[in-house]
Amino acid sequence: MTDLVISGGTVVDGSGAPGRPGTLLVTDGRIRLTEPHVAALAAHRTIDASGMVVAPGFIDLHSHSGLWLLHEPRHEAKVRQGVTTEVIGVDGLSYAPLTNPEDLAALVQMNAGLDGRPELALDWDTVASYLGRFDGQVAVNVALLIGNSALRICALGWDDVPAGHMALADMRAMLREGMAEGAFGLSSGLDYPPGSYATTEELADLTMAAARDGGFYHTHVRYELGDRYLDPFREALAIGEMAHGPVHLTHFYHRQNYPGGYEPMLVLVDDARSAGRDVTFDTYPYEWASTRLLIQLPQWVQSGGPGALKERLADGATRQRLRDEMSHHDPVHGAPLTWADIRLGAFVSVANQSWEGRTLEEVGRETDRDPIDVLCDLLLAEDLRLNQVTPGPWSETLPHFVTHPAGMVGTDSTFIGLKPSPRTYGSYPRVLGQFVRDERRLSLEEAVRKMTSAPAARLGLRDRGLLRDGFVADVVIFDPERVRALATYDEPRQYSEGIEHVLVNGVAVVDGGRHTGALPGRALRHGRD
Repeated sequence: MTDLVISGGTVVDGSGAPGRPGTLLVTDGRIRLTEPHVAALAAHRTIDASGMVVAPGFIDLHSHSGLWLLHEPRHEAKVRQGVTTEVIGVDGLSYAPLTNPEDLAALVQMNAGLDGRPELALDWDTVASYLGRFDGQVAVNVALLIGNSALRICALGWDDVPAGHMALADMRAMLREGMAEGAFGLSSGLDYPPGSYATTEELADLTMAAARDGGFYHTHVRYELGDRYLDPFREALAIGEMAHGPVHLTHFYHRQNYPGGYEPMLVLVDDARSAGRDVTFDTYPYEWASTRLLIQLPQWVQSGGPGALKERLADGATRQRLRDEMSHHDPVHGAPLTWADIRLGAFVSVANQSWEGRTLEEVGRETDRDPIDVLCDLLLAEDLRLNQVTPGPWSETLPHFVTHPAGMVGTDSTFIGLKPSPRTYGSYPRVLGQFVRDERRLSLEEAVRKMTSAPAARLGLRDRGLLRDGFVADVVIFDPERVRALATYDEPRQYSEGIEHVLVNGVAVVDGGRHTGALPGRALRHGRD
């Protein structure tokens, strides 16, 4: 007997083809499409999707849930947007492979302002053992990228040192072994030490190794490079050209007051694609960025890992040097931000919890302290784990990235603090509600393609991202007239409306707009999924 029949809805299959009436049958976690009149087929359950859209589950190309998902496996912020698979190990910051337990613990500490530091047994070392922690234990599927920081830590430690032939050989071997165990490619985060110490040539060498095994290069670019506008992306494209490998620019967007407009950024992508190079990108559809507060500090302060970093933060001479270097403060990615733009979050210490959701400028003013002292003192008091939310994509130019043919959706979601970026809770419904229905910037079918088959193709998934006979039943059912994001800068932890049903591997995780408690997600394995 069929497990589930979904009838009466408009099937938007993820290919970009026009939506059409159809009935979806789910048996043993797989899909079969039939004509609408088959609704009376015997089944354990039937969902009447009249007036709704039936689409493949959404695939998020950038999520900071590599630890948090194991801690909060229901993952409601994401699955209630329709996300059924997400990419972890982004920004060069994967938690495997890390063969030394002390290094794993140190990376968790260093990166706590992005991924949090939940109470978990850090009982893995390889890609295989890490991926095994997700199988049947979480609400969504995950696809892992191997971060170049993890590779550098294993081969070279935490310092800013060049990678010689032996170290490069070690990193290539670890990368290829990790891909054989299921990873989908290489990620870099070139604002985050120690991965940021990698040269262009080193990254090209690793990208070539990933590409030979069917992987791709997923990059948070080196934003401080050259003109701090186009040069960071030129480097990323050069890495792909040198490596003869695919390049994916993650969280690609235009900031207000960049030295040039948005058009030259998209021209870089268009020119590369016209030349036959495999280049794609993702964008999150909100104006608010977020990352670990450590990004405010020059990279020399962070060299050597968390222990050395904390010693410097406590040192008066280091603080004076920071005051001298940061007197004309220009904190993030070349954008002219101020201390007033940096909202703080994820405080654990009771003494500091009153600062949750306040700006760095407010803390300095209300405590009558210099901003550098505030920054250093808070990082020390919170053991480096603080998060920040700042202005990000410029609302005036954001639609050009969301609608570009090479663009896809990635939330860059962070799950810590009382007020994370609203992108964590609202990205997919905002595209469907605001950009598709209200502003008519792109068709519903094209938006769904960007959320489903396009990212599936980027990852190389064989049987997800489309509603096709025999494909895995990752499915979302939503009301196109009612779907909308409720998350805002001031109230970001609000679930979206209009996402009525979500199936992951054929199991209902959202039913009637409510989480069922089911945890059918697993780690996908490159070459096997």
